[in-house]
Amino acid sequence: MENDEKVMTGEESLKIITDMINRTKINVQQGSFHLLFWGWLLFFCSFTVYILFKFTDISNPWYIWYLTIPGAFVSMIYGFVTGRKAKVHTYAGMLYMWTWIGFLAAAIVLFIIMSEELQNVSPYILLLAGLPTFISGSIIKFRPLIFGGIIFWVFALISRFAGPDIATLATPAAMLTGYLIPGYMLKRKVDHDTV
Repeated sequence: MENDEKVMTGEESLKIITDMINRTKINVQQGSFHLLFWGWLLFFCSFTVYILFKFTDISNPWYIWYLTIPGAFVSMIYGFVTGRKAKVHTYAGMLYMWTWIGFLAAAIVLFIIMSEELQNVSPYILLLAGLPTFISGSIIKFRPLIFGGIIFWVFALISRFAGPDIATLATPAAMLTGYLIPGYMLKRKVDHDTV
């Protein structure tokens, strides 16, 4: 009997290994876009609420949060367009995407439940946001994002138990340290092809 197994060359082996590695990666550039987009949008909303709460007599400054509705559409359109352009869809990428979709669904339910008390929703949103941030950092093995998730949980506690002056600053501080700093670090890594 003749041996039908073909011996691979070094180049063929390396190509197979490279293909397998590429199939387990996710679109990190898309992840950095979402972190920076949401980081800036939520920083703007939360800091505006602080300014309006502290320096004006506006009775419902948290209405500025309704800007997140068009933000969700921008984010979904960007994700859809870049997802269609992707050559390879990986399990890690799907897990990453569904983690954030789960967060969005939980946040919508939370806003419906707390619709009468929107001024008290920040600690719960920060608590929820910590989970997909932490999981995303774990999926892409990016420690600043893992720490960003932990930072969200710390600021959720600060937001809940600090006085109103400090609590309203917890959300913009969380956005800066949990989304924006890791987002720019991730973007820099992507730009330098080191992820």
